[in-house]
Amino acid sequence: MSYYEQHREAFLEGLKAFLRIPSISTLPEHVADVRRAAEFVAGEMRAAGIHGVELLESKGHNPLVYGEWLGAPGKPTLLLYGHYDVQPVEPLEEWKTPPFEPTVLGDNLYARGACDDKGQTYILVKAVESLLKTTGKLPVNVRFLLEGEEETGGEHIAKYVESRPARLKADAALICDTEMFAPNLPTICTGLRGMNYCEIWVQGADHDLHSGMYGGVAPNPIMAIAEILTKLKDADGHILIPGFYDRVQKPSQKELDAWASLPFDEEDYRSKEIGVKELTGEPGLSIFDRTWARPTFEVHGIRGGFVGEGAKTVIPARAVAKVSTRLVPDQQPEEAFEQLKRAVAAACPKGVTVETKFIHGAAASLIDPESPFVRAAAEALKQYFGTETVYIRSGGSIPIVGLFDKYLGFPSVLMGFGLPDDNLHAPNEKFHLPNFYRGIEAVARYLELLGK
Repeated sequence: MSYYEQHREAFLEGLKAFLRIPSISTLPEHVADVRRAAEFVAGEMRAAGIHGVELLESKGHNPLVYGEWLGAPGKPTLLLYGHYDVQPVEPLEEWKTPPFEPTVLGDNLYARGACDDKGQTYILVKAVESLLKTTGKLPVNVRFLLEGEEETGGEHIAKYVESRPARLKADAALICDTEMFAPNLPTICTGLRGMNYCEIWVQGADHDLHSGMYGGVAPNPIMAIAEILTKLKDADGHILIPGFYDRVQKPSQKELDAWASLPFDEEDYRSKEIGVKELTGEPGLSIFDRTWARPTFEVHGIRGGFVGEGAKTVIPARAVAKVSTRLVPDQQPEEAFEQLKRAVAAACPKGVTVETKFIHGAAASLIDPESPFVRAAAEALKQYFGTETVYIRSGGSIPIVGLFDKYLGFPSVLMGFGLPDDNLHAPNEKFHLPNFYRGIEAVARYLELLGK
């Protein structure tokens, strides 16, 4: 019996312990929990046989977790990345099981962070552990760099990567924070959209006003927000920000042909995965084009005025909209933000002032599928899932990928084991346990193939 088979139960129990820690990085009241998660994964790394494990501190930030095993001279070096922080759990009433009490139902493990990204980060640790415990060494060199601010913009890791390139020297990064296109279909993601997250602040009067006494003459910041937003994107999904599409690269015909061959049922996608009456977006483009290769403008929330139970007839003094733009190659985050800022200013109605605040951003990324690091990953996946690996892009953003490319100069292999219905960032997040177990073996096999 292999090490993997012998320790399946231990792998699962260890992951459950990790998931019980409510490491929600966006909520200040969970700062201590985030640190507990960092200490937990550091302990798991030490127990696996990884050397030099330490928490890298920076005032006002959650710690990074670093470790290394560099005992394979002449072999490639991989930087293994993951994150131990998670999203908030609201709306809590929609969870089938408590979000921080990991529960197995059928073949799925339900908990916040099960797939994004504690479960997939744990795969990396256990794959290395499995090799070290069975052979006493690794076929390649590895460095671990795990963060606790991925869900809040990753400021700490960005500064560290920019300032410490020598310590992070590697030939490629391995990241397990993406998904498979379908069950039992091994998948490598070759492209990610970037993102700018911003807030639009509109100020009217210097205090809230009675709508009976002043309605009809006083500007309403919430109405102003609505006017601004509708001038940034039209009803067909076209972004109206001047210059925003100028740098957008179209996917190659080879990519388009590959996407067209994927097993995909649009009606099933609409009704089951998304759960809407009708899909929207730019006419004449495929769903993959719209979600993988086109930029977006989305509104995430509007704050202002009175939203409690009952009635309060107030014209609010101010309103705030939280928005984001997803970016594609070759859009630049700084330039895209300036374009948005100018468009918001131009759309501002009379009687109010507006300010667009940049919260965080990241560039889009693409990797060559012919890279030897990608080909080895595709072969490892094929061996453990029994079918040819497919190549896709993702509409999501992993900011660290662009930072590794910009400051360290190496590609990132996106070898994920999530599924489209794993409910990332939503209630009832889960991880398909067969993917968890096979993921550990596939990553270990990937290291072996690179070592050859």
